[in-house]
Amino acid sequence: MEVQEQGTKSRVVKVDSKESWDFHVNQATLQGCPIVAHFTAVWCIPSVAMKPFMEELASMYHNMSFLTVDVDEVKEVARKYEVKAMPTFLLLKGGVPVDKIVGANPDEMKKRIHGLAQSNPTDIP
Repeated sequence: MEVQEQGTKSRVVKVDSKESWDFHVNQATLQGCPIVAHFTAVWCIPSVAMKPFMEELASMYHNMSFLTVDVDEVKEVARKYEVKAMPTFLLLKGGVPVDKIVGANPDEMKKRIHGLAQSNPTDIP
């Protein structure tokens, strides 16, 4: 189990079951909130290296939901979205996948997540 830094609550939610995935996707969908899902594995060094980057993005985009899914723990969800390599980042809008990024590419991630944020009407007060 990971220990969070003292006083810092992560905005990246760890999904530990299919039920947890369904719950978080449904909640975000009801709130009109896009989702960035990071499919990872503890043995995958590039995936682990992307964790702080995901935290950084989550702190920048408050109207998005950021989830992390360990493919070895939640195989059903990884299979459903055909995740075959780690890291894989799935962007969902209205509960439906709209983009998929395979590999650790922070610049591309920023660009695509920014594009998703721009297309999100809930970002307008």
